[in-house]
Amino acid sequence: MDLFTFTGIIVKEGDQYSSLCPELDVASFGATPEEAKENLLEAATLHIEGAIEDGLPYLRPIPADADPRSMALGAVQEEFRFKVDVAVRAYA
Repeated sequence: MDLFTFTGIIVKEGDQYSSLCPELDVASFGATPEEAKENLLEAATLHIEGAIEDGLPYLRPIPADADPRSMALGAVQEEFRFKVDVAVRAYA
């Protein structure tokens, strides 16, 4: 089983919260920061599993100028690290 570590970013946008993983270019949202984080973890897991199953690269970093940490001061509510366990199975 492989273990991948990534960055998660929570940004307040109006009355909702967006979440983004800049290494994967995967995003989600939620009504609360906790919901946005949970949704991002699910989206990142599904993205990695699908990419591995399809033989595609899972890393697709966002451009530096699209990173919310460098765009709007104060917009980032939280930055965190998360890990994804991926079990790869072989079938013939």
